[in-house]
Amino acid sequence: MAGRAVEPLVVGRVIGEVLNPFNPTVKMMVTYNCTKLVCNGHEWFPSAVSAKPRVEVQGGDLRSFFTLVMTDPDVPGPSDPYLREHVHWIVTDIPGTTDASFGREVVPYESPRPNIGIHRFIFVLFKQKRRQGVALSPARDGFNTRTFADENDLDLPVAAVYFNAQRETAARRR
Repeated sequence: MAGRAVEPLVVGRVIGEVLNPFNPTVKMMVTYNCTKLVCNGHEWFPSAVSAKPRVEVQGGDLRSFFTLVMTDPDVPGPSDPYLREHVHWIVTDIPGTTDASFGREVVPYESPRPNIGIHRFIFVLFKQKRRQGVALSPARDGFNTRTFADENDLDLPVAAVYFNAQRETAARRR
């Protein structure tokens, strides 16, 4: 396992609770509002991540296709996440060396709105074996990234990054 690249994912319990151990082979950059780069474990206000981010895939080539999943494993709250996971966004058929806007959005982006505690919002990138449609359950709650990957013949992730967010108070929003 590439130690440094996945260490924050292990510390943040992303690997273990949501993903199996994997070796990052592609660089993924997630940027909100053109300037705010998502880094593992950093905290964001929900108001700062309300608009769909730009997700760049740096690696592979135009013949490679990727699936992006954004999920929150801490619903309704981190101490009792019985609705784990809540899927916020799925885009398939993203050509390598492009960004998610070139893919097919199969679950529209839903902005983070955590109610209780600090939630993790995880972006996971999978390499597809071919261009494909995806099998989806209609519910956003009760999603499982591992099951989704298995059902859609996706291998281990090739990249992942997450941020934390918690409910904003009225004072924080100013």
